[in-house]
Amino acid sequence: MSQDMFDETAPKLRQAQSKDGFPPQVRKVPYRNIRDLLSMHAKTSGDKTFLIFYGTDDERSALSYAEFNARVHQAANFMYEDLGVRRGDRVATIAYNHVDTVLIYFACWVIGATVAPQNVSEDDRRIAFILRDSGARICFVRTEYLARAEKIIQGGEGIQGAANIKQVIAVGGGPSKDYLSFYEVLKNRPTTFLGDDSGAKASDLPLGEAGAETAALDDEALLVYTSGTTGTPKGVTLTQYNLLVDAMGLSQWQGITGNQRMMCVLPIHHVNGILVTIITPLYVGGSTVLNCRFSVSHFWERIVRDKVSVVSVVPTLLQFLLEYGAREQEDGNTIFGGNINRRDLSHFRHFICGAGTLSVALARDFAETFGLTILHGYGLSETTCYSSFLPISLSWQANQRWLLDYGYPSIGCPIEANEMAIFAADGSGRELAEGERGEICVRGHNVMQGYFKRPEANADTFKFGWFRTGDEGFFKFDEGGRKFFFITGRIKELINRGGVKFSPLDIEEVLLGIDGVKVGLAVGFQNRYYGEEIGAYVVLEDGVELTEDAILPHCREQMPFEKSPKVVVFGDDIPVTATGKYQRLKLQALFAEWEGAQFTR
Repeated sequence: MSQDMFDETAPKLRQAQSKDGFPPQVRKVPYRNIRDLLSMHAKTSGDKTFLIFYGTDDERSALSYAEFNARVHQAANFMYEDLGVRRGDRVATIAYNHVDTVLIYFACWVIGATVAPQNVSEDDRRIAFILRDSGARICFVRTEYLARAEKIIQGGEGIQGAANIKQVIAVGGGPSKDYLSFYEVLKNRPTTFLGDDSGAKASDLPLGEAGAETAALDDEALLVYTSGTTGTPKGVTLTQYNLLVDAMGLSQWQGITGNQRMMCVLPIHHVNGILVTIITPLYVGGSTVLNCRFSVSHFWERIVRDKVSVVSVVPTLLQFLLEYGAREQEDGNTIFGGNINRRDLSHFRHFICGAGTLSVALARDFAETFGLTILHGYGLSETTCYSSFLPISLSWQANQRWLLDYGYPSIGCPIEANEMAIFAADGSGRELAEGERGEICVRGHNVMQGYFKRPEANADTFKFGWFRTGDEGFFKFDEGGRKFFFITGRIKELINRGGVKFSPLDIEEVLLGIDGVKVGLAVGFQNRYYGEEIGAYVVLEDGVELTEDAILPHCREQMPFEKSPKVVVFGDDIPVTATGKYQRLKLQALFAEWEGAQFTR
């Protein structure tokens, strides 16, 4: 990054991280770091359950705050003493929702290291790029993925590899002759605590050594990667303060307290799963139910069994719950499955819903079927997680009005951590009035530290002192003068499938690798199940005859199913801008007949 670019961007980034004129150095949270928060709950509520986990076979386990804190410090000692992990280092993971994954995250944060989690549903080339770009030296890998991880890290067959990864730690399963085992090391390791704020004797502690550093709120905690319109993933850097201040704002807005329990069914390689249903319950001293994966057949029974108050979902899961309820009713059961009825759910308060595209039709159908409140919200990895929600104080009628009556479900009002506004989409920095469509912009303490090693992207993103989301929207005032925001689409052409964003350029590179394809464009079209699905608009070379049956299998050999096109439309005309850029969004109408289709493997 040139000095001129840095000098120009730095003050605008600082402005975008301020709220009501106050910079993030004017703290909104009372804790020194994440470890301080965890230690407090371990001391004051040690016997209280913090984490309940359901594995793949419906087996259930639980950890109290004291037990969780002890195991976190076991893992932190292992990382610090045996692996040499230090404050400021980056640690990668190739894993899924599991107690061990959560322990690894918190152990890194105790030390002051950064977690770089990988999405295992992504293709190998993308994971290899992220591992390289992150600069991580150590990677924790679930045993199921060890062979794949070795291939990714070593490279070959079109994969550049990640030579910076010097050690792989196996997580899960028994002892391994090839890899150091996370389980085996911790099983025989005494429970000691790093640092003297845990109550242990400083002389027993590796981080009690003279000169040892303590993690700070401004230490980087997460490095998560998001798709970009250039096709190259961009690393989003979030600090411990980012995580805690967004959790504070979310818990206040949602009315979440220490006597409530949340449930996590979303992947914890993503900020939604990490922030909403792990950090937020921790922030208020509550508890969370972590599911290895979403199971529609176990969903309601686990809510009843563990007295869950709030669940965070994406719209896709609401659709699956609707279909499950319809099938159960056909079999003579309740819409919740078996004999579960509304009285059994008296403790349940509401759904948090965001990340994907929620349609008015889905919101209406879910409300009519289940009669349960949805607090629709909005946010991005770049703003830590959520930036706005429908207010919890709305009556049922008002909640439904904001969801159903404006053509788009409202994403609500800004939470305490940030401000929001609508600016002209041309990047001029001109703020728009009520009802005018433009770019949704966010400013506040939960705004990221910037894109990792991407100075040009930072300069554009913080062009006028706000974070530019790339999403189009507008706002309406309510009777009390509050701004209720709406998202109407994207200015950028990323495809948002079920809350996971894909760059069209990645997909188009595969399409153009097919002999006979002159132009292949990836198009995100409206879909009831995933908000958006992926279609391919293909122009063939003269004289070439290709069918969908030739194109789709090729794509699925090169990319995960989730990322591959599900349908192909052939044509000759391609809409372009005056400068010759493809206008993919103008092709969406060609895929309208598949809006209600569910595509399976």
